[in-house]
Parts: sequence; structure tokens; C-alpha cells
Amino acid sequence: MFGADGKLKERLAALEKHLKQENPLLVDAVQSFRRLDRVAHRLGLLRPDQSYAGQIAWWPLISVLGPFSAGKSTFINDFLGCPLQATGAQAVDDKFTVICYTGDDTARLLPGVALDVDLRFPFYKMSEELEKVEPGQGLRVDAYLQLKTCPSQEIKGSIFIDSPGFDADAQRTATLRITDYIIQLSDLVLVLFDARRPEPGAMRDTLVHLVTKTISRPDSSKFLYVLNQLDVAGREDNPEDVVAAWQRALAQAGLTAGRFYTIFSPQAAAPIPDETVRRRFEQKRDQDLAEIHRRIRQVRVERAYRIVGALEKTAREIQDQRVPRLRELKQRWVRGVMRGDGLLFGGLAIGLLAASIWAGYWKGLRFSPPWLGDVTGSPVLLAVLAVVVIAAAFWLHVRVRRWIAGRVLKYLKKTLPPGPEFDGLYQAFLKNTALRRSAFGREPVGWGRKSRRGLDRVIADAERYVQTLNDRFADPSGPPRPPATEADLSSARED
Repeated sequence: MFGADGKLKERLAALEKHLKQENPLLVDAVQSFRRLDRVAHRLGLLRPDQSYAGQIAWWPLISVLGPFSAGKSTFINDFLGCPLQATGAQAVDDKFTVICYTGDDTARLLPGVALDVDLRFPFYKMSEELEKVEPGQGLRVDAYLQLKTCPSQEIKGSIFIDSPGFDADAQRTATLRITDYIIQLSDLVLVLFDARRPEPGAMRDTLVHLVTKTISRPDSSKFLYVLNQLDVAGREDNPEDVVAAWQRALAQAGLTAGRFYTIFSPQAAAPIPDETVRRRFEQKRDQDLAEIHRRIRQVRVERAYRIVGALEKTAREIQDQRVPRLRELKQRWVRGVMRGDGLLFGGLAIGLLAASIWAGYWKGLRFSPPWLGDVTGSPVLLAVLAVVVIAAAFWLHVRVRRWIAGRVLKYLKKTLPPGPEFDGLYQAFLKNTALRRSAFGREPVGWGRKSRRGLDRVIADAERYVQTLNDRFADPSGPPRPPATEADLSSARED
């Protein structure tokens, strides 16, 4: 296998090999993603080296976000039961750290390129996303990402992401783009705030990005908002006042419902002098930590549903949203090309007619320039003239096509934010407006009966996978009862 398509097949095969050992049902899901990719490749929504399987996380993904010194690394270390992440009062890590399980006894630190080229991990092809932020940043993927392995059983079967505090990051634009990317991929998002900062208003940008922009999402239930390190605030301030201040700040950012957790590290806790306050806060901390840990472990069950849901959602989006949008963009382009050609060639015709009249080339209604006889008398000269006229007309038509295509792409940029959907439509539109494509024809390139059948099959596959998962995790009827014995029948007759 060679080329981009061959490399993609190799990566999908590696993913299938791993899933055969962990969850055979998801191997079938990879096959359905292959069918989905074939439709998208025909339409141009994906490049030959791209797959929708690379746009989701195949392991349960828990991301820990928040400003620097919010205790993100300490929280992760406590959960894992090992000091994997460096901790400190100041920013100690300026990279996104992907943490996964290893069967070795020793933890290892691997560069960001280990994530960029492996389809199984989040941040697959992240170098391309960074390149969109600023040319040249795609070559610096190791400056933004790193992979750490950990032998803790707590993380086996899932992935954690520890994020840098973007409120202190000099590379803010790229960091925010990566943050949005992992929010989209994550099964669970823990948003940690630092209770030692008594003025939540100083973190207005952080609150807007991690609260205001997330509460209206359809998957907003996956966000847990946590006030961390309350033990320090409990020593220095009235703890209830600190909690109330943060609750008001979150309410002003738009969060008026949902759970708000208050925790601190059991291992690194500062002593709280007031015994009553200490017991009350420890009890609340233990309850909230237990609930957070339960949610973390729950995503392992939800993982298969999420992947199957993403499969069906993408198929339906192509069918119900992207193809109609691509059709609308193509029709806008076709109308523009027809109007542009009409105005251009009509204007040229009027101009040439006016010039020929001014030059006296018309005798009544008959066009009779002095050089016409020489041209019509020489077949070679006539053929050369015809070729020149046709080539000039074709060149003008190509310029019109490209100009109108550029205007349509500007319209697309204004109406659709950057992201995978925009990238897909951008690529597909360029495929439809390539020079070898006709400016006539209502349907987008690659859309027909074969593509419709492919999407219908993917949707049917997804529904079948959900049914299989339901049979595994839910059984309303319970196990089948054993056959009734003669004694049971006799007892029932006596009753």
C-alpha cells in the first residue's frame, strides 16, 4: 500500500487490531467508518489521507482544564495514585499532556509527534490544526503536546489530558484552539478553579471560555465545575464566603444550574485550624471526590455508545446538512458563473459591435471589413483565428469561474466558523469547481444513489450497534426463568 490512502488503511488496520482485544463490537464500527469515509472521499468532504475515525477518541477521554495553579496536576496525581505530573504554585507545565496506561513498571515521557501520527490517540494530525493558526507552528507540535505513560490501574482503558493554564500562556491563540479541540473530543471535562484566588472577576476571560461558551452546548452535561484547594481558603478566609463568591461568578458567566463541586487534595491538604470547619469540609470533599471519580469511571461504559453515536451523527449530518449546504454553494457558484459569463461576453460583444460600427465595417446590416476577404480566403488563417477566439473565450470563462468561486468561499467563511465542517465543505466545494467539472448540474460531485445507499447502511449499522450495546448493558426482562416444575404447577393450582 502506497500513498496517503495506503497510510490511512494501515492506521485503521492498527486500530482494528487493538480493538479486537478490547472491544470486538468497535471493530465492526471501524468498518462502518470505512464506508462513511468512502462516501466522504467521493464528495470531497475528506482528503484521501483523512478519516472520520481520526476525528474521535477511541478511548474514554477525560480532560482537566482551568487556569494555572488551579491544582489540575495534583488532582490527576491523587486519582492515579502516583506523582506523575509536576506540581507547584506557579505554572510548571506549558504543554498539553496526554496520559495513558502502560504495562511497564516505569512511566515514560514521549514527544508530541507520538500523538500527531497515531490515529488511536486524540490530537491525531494536530500539526495541521496548528498550521492553520500560524504558518510554521505545525512543525512545532512538540512545543504544545507530550505523551506520558503511567502504570496506574486507575487509568487503564481511558486517557487523561492535563492542560496548561491558558490565562498565562504566551501562545494563547494556539492554546485556545487546542482547548476547543479537546473539549469537542472529551467524554468528560473537569473545569478546575483556584479557591485561593478570592477575586473570580480577575479570571473573566477564563470564565467566559470555559463556562459561558460551554453551557449552551448540547453535551453540556459532560462539564463538571470544581472549586479546588478550598483547604487553603478555609485557613485564610471564611470558606462559605469564598464558595459564594465563586458561585456568583459562575452565575454571572451563565451557569445557573448543575453541580458545583468543592474539593481539595487529601494528600496535600493544608491543616484547617477550626476542627468543626475541617470535618465539615472533609466530609463535603469526600462526597464530591467520590462523585467525580464515579463520573470518570462511568465514561468507560459510555465510550462505545459515544463512538456509535458519532458514527450515526456524522452520517446524518452528511445526508441532511452537508450535502444540502454543498448543493446550495454549488448552485450559488453556477448562478454566479452564468451571470458573470453573460455580463462579460455580452459586454464584449456590445463593445466589439460599437467599435466595428465606429470603424465603418458595416454596410447596412452586412459585416464587411476590408480584411474579411483575406481571412475567408485562407482556411489556415481562418482556423488560427477561430482557435484564438475560442482560447480567449475559454480563458475568460476560467477567470470568471475562479472569481465567482472565491466570492462563494468568502461567503462560506462568513457563515460558518472554522472547524471540521468548514474544512470539509471547503474541500468539497473546490472539488466541485475544479476546471474539469462542468458548471452545469444540480447535484454535487460524488452524490448519487451509491452514496445514498452507503449512508443508509452506515445509519442502519449504527442502530444495530446500539441494540447490541443495550443487550449487553440493559436487560429489562432479566435473565430467563427456569421451566416450571410439576411442584410449581401444583402449588399454583392450590393457590
